Amino acid sequence: MEIDNSRTWVIFYLISFVVLLFAFFLTTQGLLLGIGLTLVIVVVGFNLFFILGEIKKRERKKLLMKKLLISGDDEPENPK
Repeated sequence: MEIDNSRTWVIFYLISFVVLLFAFFLTTQGLLLGIGLTLVIVVVGFNLFFILGEIKKRERKKLLMKKLLISGDDEPENPK
């Protein structure tokens, strides 16, 4: 996760936390149990989806950096 991208993630997780609290409130009241559990499943699913996307993006970035490092070794140090 990039530093400039962290503000978006903080807001995303705060909204997710509020939705989870609301869902748990609904389930503890006994009213709308299905809606509360559905909200929990949706929020956890979105979080999992975004985290897996970030992991894949980081792996692609590492692979690209490794390829660039390897291709940069083929060039001579002091061309004359």
